[in-house]
Amino acid sequence: MQITIDIPNEIVSQLTATPDQLERQLIELLVIEAYRSDRITHFQVGQILQLPSRWAVDEFLKKHHADLHYNEEDLASDRQTLRQLRAKNPTI
Repeated sequence: MQITIDIPNEIVSQLTATPDQLERQLIELLVIEAYRSDRITHFQVGQILQLPSRWAVDEFLKKHHADLHYNEEDLASDRQTLRQLRAKNPTI
């Protein structure tokens, strides 16, 4: 999908050096807000921004103070997985 936004040139020059940079900044702002409001996933952030790895997505979100969605249920699930792994291999 392509969306066109009309912004006066003098304002564009105040916001950024080039139109391409402004386009990227607007996409990033949209993605950050969509992620913060739980409308898109961590994976989708990477897809939209064409980031090379989940670590790059983590770095991007951290840079923009968009905390990773991780709650008590996730923690409990991770603990259960760790217990199961330790039961299979006590050296973990």
